[in-house]
Amino acid sequence: MPVEFLGIAATNDGSETGPRSGAAFDKEYTLRLARAHEDHGWDRVLFAYGSGSPDPAPAAAYIASRLDRLQILLAHRPNVSYPTYAAKTFATLDRISDGRLTVHFITGGNDHEQRREGDTLAKDERYARTREYIRIVKKIWTTREPFDHEGEHYRFHDFVSDVFPVQQPRPDVSFGGSSPAAYAAGGAEADIYCLWGEPLERTAEQIAAVKAAAAAAGRTDVPRIQVAFRPIIAPTEELAWEKAHRTVDAIRARKERGEATTVRHHRRGAPENTGSQRLLSIAEAGERYDRALWTPTAAATGGAGNSNALVGTPETVAQALLDYYDLGVDILSARGYDLLDDAIDFGRYVIPIVREEVAKRDAERAARGPQTLAAVR
Repeated sequence: MPVEFLGIAATNDGSETGPRSGAAFDKEYTLRLARAHEDHGWDRVLFAYGSGSPDPAPAAAYIASRLDRLQILLAHRPNVSYPTYAAKTFATLDRISDGRLTVHFITGGNDHEQRREGDTLAKDERYARTREYIRIVKKIWTTREPFDHEGEHYRFHDFVSDVFPVQQPRPDVSFGGSSPAAYAAGGAEADIYCLWGEPLERTAEQIAAVKAAAAAAGRTDVPRIQVAFRPIIAPTEELAWEKAHRTVDAIRARKERGEATTVRHHRRGAPENTGSQRLLSIAEAGERYDRALWTPTAAATGGAGNSNALVGTPETVAQALLDYYDLGVDILSARGYDLLDDAIDFGRYVIPIVREEVAKRDAERAARGPQTLAAVR
């Protein structure tokens, strides 16, 4: 089973540990960071979405037109545009990138953040809208004849696009979430299901929930699984843990000073989304899990976004990632706190170890026969 690595396509150098040094969209830094990923073994980068952040679609087009191999994961919230418009945007971007696009649909787990852009639907209604939206986009990508749509959230007549993706039959759809409603929507519609890094036992439970939702939706296949972490690596274990404590101290210091960070999923108080609630619950139960998972970074941010760390030497972090691979995770997402330098270090020192070990595992399974290969999928 091949393994892929997803990094971050930030448009500036800010992170939870320090403010950005320039504009929200720093054109030179955006290209430099993306090129660092392409040059150091990463497969794709995520252009994330925030209500007040630079628009990820043109930023992705900018990178796609300047790099040759790096794939793009474009985050999109259905509330910000009509699906007919979005489908054309995605198809155009797939053309610009020569077929390197995946679209990540975000339902939105926080009412306050959604209302910043006029979205007043309740969470369950948002999931229903997202499912309808994804189905419309898929149909537009693959239909050459005009069609009508009369749905709960969208209505249009006699629409057909004149721009189609390079990828056939269509680009992949990515989706994430940790609630039953998310499992149901993503299990039915997603090609890739995204999870935040949790202990191995809990991740296995989530994978089982996604597979069950896919089966309940009548699928004979299952989404690929992606899991995201914040790696903190150094040449020795001692140095890695010193770096980890400096990192969490910096996050706490910014929070105490009341400085805005790049992550604004919820205001003060308990988070609304299940994923963040799970991260905080895990952090309250303990700081360290399994081989290298460390939760104080998640606790310091209030469970905001991808925030659990993997701490250790490159070898330790690589082996921790392989533990998730052995669960059935084949897309590993990683984002450091020094975005540029950490992307380079992770690419140089962690990715090669994981790829080599995955190749060994696959060779061993192939030698044992096709039934073994089927079992791990």
